[in-house]
Amino acid sequence: MAEVMDILSEFSGVAQYMNTEGLEVREYQKNIINSIKRNENTLVVLPTGLGKTLIGAIMIASQLNDNKLSIFLAPTKPLAEQHYNNFKKIFKIDEKELLLLIGSLSKKKRESMENAARIIVATPQTVANDLKDGTLSLEKVGLVVFDECHKAVGKYAYTYIANECNIRDIKILGLTASPGSKKEKIMGIVEALNIKNIEARVSSDPDVSSYVKQKHTITIPVEMTDTIRSIARLIEPEAEVSLRSLNKMGFLRFKRFDRIPKGILIDAGNQISKINAANYRMGAMFSYVKLLNLSHAYELLTTEGIYPFLTYMRAMQNKEKKSRSVENILSNKNIMKAVSTAEEAMKRGEEHGKVIALIDIIRKYRGRSSIVFAQYRSTIKMIVEYLNNNELSAKAFVGKKEGVTQEMQKNIIQEFRDRKFDVLVASSIAEEGLDIPNVDSVVFYEPIPSEIRNIQRKGRTGRFRDGEIYILIASNTKDEIYSYISANRERKMIAIINRINIELSHRTKPAGQSTLGISNA
Repeated sequence: MAEVMDILSEFSGVAQYMNTEGLEVREYQKNIINSIKRNENTLVVLPTGLGKTLIGAIMIASQLNDNKLSIFLAPTKPLAEQHYNNFKKIFKIDEKELLLLIGSLSKKKRESMENAARIIVATPQTVANDLKDGTLSLEKVGLVVFDECHKAVGKYAYTYIANECNIRDIKILGLTASPGSKKEKIMGIVEALNIKNIEARVSSDPDVSSYVKQKHTITIPVEMTDTIRSIARLIEPEAEVSLRSLNKMGFLRFKRFDRIPKGILIDAGNQISKINAANYRMGAMFSYVKLLNLSHAYELLTTEGIYPFLTYMRAMQNKEKKSRSVENILSNKNIMKAVSTAEEAMKRGEEHGKVIALIDIIRKYRGRSSIVFAQYRSTIKMIVEYLNNNELSAKAFVGKKEGVTQEMQKNIIQEFRDRKFDVLVASSIAEEGLDIPNVDSVVFYEPIPSEIRNIQRKGRTGRFRDGEIYILIASNTKDEIYSYISANRERKMIAIINRINIELSHRTKPAGQSTLGISNA
């Protein structure tokens, strides 16, 4: 408690606005707060679960003492609601002075409530709309906090709001667990938010390590079954025919279709669509669409399982209007045999070796909590069914695209928190933001190449007690490539941030002042 009061006493009058009971301000948070005080717009990069929000709250309290309004932005309604509920506990202000602004209020009511508020917690779309139509004024605003600020790119509402703040010289604080591993991406965020200072930490940093629980990462290689190999061999020659055709036309200079990165494959489609010669374009597009569909079907089969593969093939079969490429795939004898072989295997109860490995992992944690992350809805459905059939209580957690309302999502999370089931099988929606309780284990059903999502997934365990992370990798598939890419990007991220921060300090430091770096392992 004394430490909390010491921190708050550094901001004259701030303590009167915050409930200090049960509040812990850690050494690295104190160091970061002091850096924010000394510098202008700051980007804070801190692993999930290490208290970025508290840093934002203390900075908001300093604005209250200066009689300034603060806006705390969160990219989704559930996340904004989560922060609002936390702030109700943290801040000692009148209820009407803390406003949740998520677009569900009428314009007239919203305007009067905004005028009375001293802290606004909001989604960026709502704030951007209110700024554009004059409902909300930034005249009294002293600070805007951008949570999950790695989204401040392109035409996202964050960039518009940041620009309005910069015009009015309003202080900006960006919070994220990972801004990305490419200098261009990080610089895009830096430029959009007009960042002058970066404070970044990793779990091994001296002022952080004593607060971090151990996370043990275990990689589990899984061999494909004989059945999956036999189905894959039926798909391979058909995909190779399409790739060779595109090779001859000057596209996709790859020897193996199953090693083409998705981004490059999509870019090839964009290039083909811009070809002026109609016949040439149509020929290239025919081969391209075949390759795109077959590559995806192959990847589902080899890295996800028989059920996800069949779900995708049936979706193609059930299309009312089929392109010439799709018709060609479905009428191909090898592909027809691949589908029938998969159907027979599923009737016999066969599945990918990952399913067996997953069941073995979850059995170790029977009676404890786990999150299983998977990319595709069909995979999630398959996993939930297999776990429940093996007396391992599981529920799916997916997004609105699958017809799940926010209220349904809240109910599932509450049931998980109340331990009515042990395993949350989730899509990317559970990676960031939502108030999901700490778990004993996190399982990646497949590795992902995104370092941002990788860090966010791992952050779901090891917050209050040691946790374990399992990554299932199908041998000799894209899984191996994605696993390497994500690990490499994580390593690069902090080094790049450090270099950028040195550049920023050279831009802004007065003559004779030493360069400030950041803490990194």
